[in-house]
Amino acid sequence: MQLQRLLSYTRKAVDEYNLIQEGDHIAVGISGGKDSLTLLYALHGLKRFYPKRFQLSAVSVDLGFDDFDLSPVQVLCKELEIPYQIVKSDIYHILFDIRKESNPCSLCAKMRKGALNQAVKEMGCNKVAYAHHKDDIVETMLLSLIFEGRFYSFSPKTYLDRMDLTVIRPIMFVEEKDVIGFRNKYELPVVKSKCPVDGYTKRQYAKELLHSLDKEHPGAKERMFHAILNGNIKGWPERIQIKPCPKEMS
Repeated sequence: MQLQRLLSYTRKAVDEYNLIQEGDHIAVGISGGKDSLTLLYALHGLKRFYPKRFQLSAVSVDLGFDDFDLSPVQVLCKELEIPYQIVKSDIYHILFDIRKESNPCSLCAKMRKGALNQAVKEMGCNKVAYAHHKDDIVETMLLSLIFEGRFYSFSPKTYLDRMDLTVIRPIMFVEEKDVIGFRNKYELPVVKSKCPVDGYTKRQYAKELLHSLDKEHPGAKERMFHAILNGNIKGWPERIQIKPCPKEMS
């Protein structure tokens, strides 16, 4: 995927769900993975021409894994002239050494987001951008249907009143395969996850299920995604209809 195409999809999300306002200070949550680094490039590129001016920073939560080196991300942020902060934590030690959690994902996510959001506030940001893409949104809907019995997926924009912080998801229209293509084309400095349960989660199950459904019934993922967009899910902002995003841009 070309950068121009990524920027087109990003602007589509930003415009249709009113994700960015004049004077915003947005922190990009960086895990070190392909998704968050793609998001960083997307917002950095958008900042150059978007009519509403905004500031951009980046922040990572170091969970405490051995040999987890974020220096490649530090180098990238320096090249892009984006302020970058690493928040040290003992989340790994708490989950695996003290609590010995067999299913740590939910608690880990809660603790990680808490540490991230606190750091974002301390940096003076009013918004934090998460790198959830189209596949994540559909997978979340499947997980909600299967394990919770409700039709739900996370919103493009969510206001956290207790933190006075707004979460935005600017690459929600980008497919994971395009993120992979972007990573390969632009040689993003991906930092491999050290989590011992990576690849063995319910999220991975939903990913494989979605792939299977879309393979057996071509277009199924796209139809499910549009069902979510048109599903009047509680908490979702009103969508502003914009011109369709082109499939390919040179």
